Amino acid sequence: MLTISLILLPIIAGLITLTTKGENAKTIASVFAFAEMVLGAYAYYSFMPNANTQFATSYNWIHSAGIKFSVGIDGISLILVCLTTLMVPFIVLSTFRNNYKNPHVFYALILFMQAALIGVFTARDIFLFYFFFEVALIPVYFIAAVWGGENRIKVTFKFFVYTIFGSLFMLLALVYLYLQTSGIAHKADFESIYAAAKSLDITQQSYLFAAFFIAFAIKMPLFPFHTWQPDTYVEAPTAGTMLLSGIMLKMGTYGLIRFVLPIVPAAVDKWGMIAIILSVIGIVYGSIIAIQQKDMKRLIAYSSFAHVGLMSAGIFSKNTDGIQGALIQMLAHGINVVGLFFIVEIIQQRTKSRELARLGGITQTTPNLTVYFIILMLGSVALPLTNGFVGEFLLLKGVYQYNAWIGAVAGLTIILGAVYMLRMVQKSMFGITSRITDGFSDLTFSEKVVLFPLSFMVIWLGIAPNMFLKYTEPAVNQLLSIIK
Repeated sequence: MLTISLILLPIIAGLITLTTKGENAKTIASVFAFAEMVLGAYAYYSFMPNANTQFATSYNWIHSAGIKFSVGIDGISLILVCLTTLMVPFIVLSTFRNNYKNPHVFYALILFMQAALIGVFTARDIFLFYFFFEVALIPVYFIAAVWGGENRIKVTFKFFVYTIFGSLFMLLALVYLYLQTSGIAHKADFESIYAAAKSLDITQQSYLFAAFFIAFAIKMPLFPFHTWQPDTYVEAPTAGTMLLSGIMLKMGTYGLIRFVLPIVPAAVDKWGMIAIILSVIGIVYGSIIAIQQKDMKRLIAYSSFAHVGLMSAGIFSKNTDGIQGALIQMLAHGINVVGLFFIVEIIQQRTKSRELARLGGITQTTPNLTVYFIILMLGSVALPLTNGFVGEFLLLKGVYQYNAWIGAVAGLTIILGAVYMLRMVQKSMFGITSRITDGFSDLTFSEKVVLFPLSFMVIWLGIAPNMFLKYTEPAVNQLLSIIK
């Protein structure tokens, strides 16, 4: 029942929040978000480090079609459940100084999205996975469309069309796989789908690979399916951007691991090199574009795009280091990007600007903000003993094992990442104080409550990554055994 509770609690919390008028909605939402975090921590500490699915629950959903409401947590799911339950409370807290129109709806949508994300990461039935995959789109669409920036309608419509387009390909692939399952009645559970996939020839696998890859590449996004991302990240309210970049994009990387690798391994052998090349192009392209950005929020958006490219390349390397690196990097990236977007929000609230050319000299009056900003920045550029280093080291090692030349090009992410992140910190925080940064006030208590734990996690995960890697390794090894 633990997994069911992880899904139901945010739904119940969202319904309660909807009935709470005024600013009390954010208090109710934060209480339930932290309750969910406690539940996630309990799942982590109760989880046994092996490859088996744990806390599993299964009920008949559409009995005549063999479709079940089947959920459970294995080592791969665990790290993403932890990310979701860990980040949402801080995303809610980061909004406490903001006044939103209809706050009860705003916070209820955040909680509903959390429930859908947990559903995606714990589903053990392909149609249940698809259901949550689509449901997760709805709350963030309305968050961006209602509370976003000036161009929100145009941008969110593009985002919606892109993701629905990709999801249709995935639905066709899932229906085809479902029809391949043997027996009197077809089945939709992962084990039956994996077994049915073994009989597919290379042509069938290639079509399925294309369908899955397009769906997940759009969600992440990967080059050249990324054009919706920068504008959506910029136009969405900061909480929406945090949800999109910190958690939602991991639905795509998780899909690659859970579906593409075990279902179409022969097609991955045939077409995986193209996927890796596209991923590496995204790393370099995203980094170069990030270096040229003048808007801090857009810069971090392109940074996220580049980081996702490296995760994808590691997954398609099909070795333990690459997949383990992708999993730990999902967690690290979520922590870092949520903290960085919150800092940009703080700067924008005080100066009414995100343009690097108009900022500068902030560090002269903000020792606390400076320390947290630098810690999160160093995690993002993968400094040793920070969370980003562990993931990027394993990812680059995995890609290098796959192909040394591609690994060398992918390694540019470290150099280019340092260039655009250091440039952002230098131009915004150091130098001469500008007109709009003169008298910039340091962090308030509520802002410290968000940034201190995130900064602590940057260092903690860098020092003790095995706290998560020991749980993911058995599941990753089992996955690789299915592929081979």
